Amino acid sequence: MDKELIGGRYRVLQQIGTGGMANVYLTRDLNLQRQVAVKQLRHTFAEDAEFRVRFLQEARSAANLVHPNIVTIYDFGRDPQDVYIVMEYVEGTDLKMLLRRRSPLPHPEAVELMLQICEGVGYAHRAGLVHCDLKPHNILVSNSNRIKITDFGISRALATINPDEQLEVVWGSPQYFSPEQAAGTAPSPASDVYSLGVILYEMLTGRLPFEAADTELLAELHQIAPVIPPSTYDPTIPPELDQILLKVLSKEPAARYRTADQFGQVLATFSEEQPALPRTYQVSHAATRAMDRFTPDGVDWWAVGLGLLAFLAVGGLLPLWLWVWLQYQ
Repeated sequence: MDKELIGGRYRVLQQIGTGGMANVYLTRDLNLQRQVAVKQLRHTFAEDAEFRVRFLQEARSAANLVHPNIVTIYDFGRDPQDVYIVMEYVEGTDLKMLLRRRSPLPHPEAVELMLQICEGVGYAHRAGLVHCDLKPHNILVSNSNRIKITDFGISRALATINPDEQLEVVWGSPQYFSPEQAAGTAPSPASDVYSLGVILYEMLTGRLPFEAADTELLAELHQIAPVIPPSTYDPTIPPELDQILLKVLSKEPAARYRTADQFGQVLATFSEEQPALPRTYQVSHAATRAMDRFTPDGVDWWAVGLGLLAFLAVGGLLPLWLWVWLQYQ
């Protein structure tokens, strides 16, 4: 495996991801001498001529998305057997793995991450692109907590293969797709917003709003079942955040925020109105000890003593002030 080359240029170092449509490898670019990630589509997709043309179009559109919260695409390659995309390598993990380790997340942290996701998806919406398949698996979290979104355009390219596979392949993952995607209709920016709502719901509660073993039943739940407010599972979640999420998860696209930018603006306003917290949502032991001096259970006797001395000093001058006033009278 260490001797394998992709496109005669990218030496495979290790496989870092796999899925139903592609494998992802950490590789070394032999020309530029840097590490990059290569997503190599499975041969069943690569052999379809119509798909290859559409995939190149989508790859070109995605390559024009230059944003700190979107994975940068460097190259696109194809040969008789393979189709692949070369992109920046992000050191870290994906959001799904993060949630498996430590969900549910505190609501300030969940909102902080979603604000970054909205930044990236909102930028794509302004460029006229809809992701169609937003889920924690294609949202990367770097070691510095920077969000990077990947896989723009792949779902749309897959639509050229088999329209009958819309539910499972073309229009997103059943756990995260919108009611209109569940019905088999083309997604819009509001569809991406719904998927973002499902992701935020999972971050806050550690569970999905709808779960079912059968894909068709899951699609039906997205279309007709009411959403249980996340505060039902965690009473510390503010009611304002409940209301935002219930709006985002509305069945009708017109009832949601139209774009990820609008969703992000609402979340930013909500975040600003919450009590200030450190960005890491952690308080050091030293800071905790310092704050204990100002709590009712820990009286600061130094402050009390200094206040008493100040009172006595000012009070001792009162006779002098009275004598001066009488002299002038």
